[in-house]
Amino acid sequence: MAKLIVNGENAILGRAGSYIAKQLLKGDSVIFINCEKLMVSGRKELFVERIRQKRRMGSGGSMKGPKYPRVADRLVKRMIRGMLPRDRMKGQDAFRRLKCYVGNPDEAKDVIKLTHKKPMKFSTIKEIVRILK
Repeated sequence: MAKLIVNGENAILGRAGSYIAKQLLKGDSVIFINCEKLMVSGRKELFVERIRQKRRMGSGGSMKGPKYPRVADRLVKRMIRGMLPRDRMKGQDAFRRLKCYVGNPDEAKDVIKLTHKKPMKFSTIKEIVRILK
């Protein structure tokens, strides 16, 4: 079992999430730092509206629906959770091995950087969380 430290700065949310989910299912522990600097491709308004719509489904009185957090690290952890098979024990164990942080909590020596070099329109998770508040 290896311990990976992944830096989310200038990485795309979906690609970084799928890489982390794969490493978690292999049995590695993953510490994900700089979650607020992840990039989301596409139009920011559509992404924000999709999250708001899912939030509205869960706020209907006695109905208990999906809960979408407003903090960047919890939002990223929630999205990675959707890439894991939570109905099986291996998916539940994999999710327990994931830790997400805003910023860099301690000086990491062996950091894996995930970058994307195509010129596209991006917005960061930090900007999206600011809109959601």
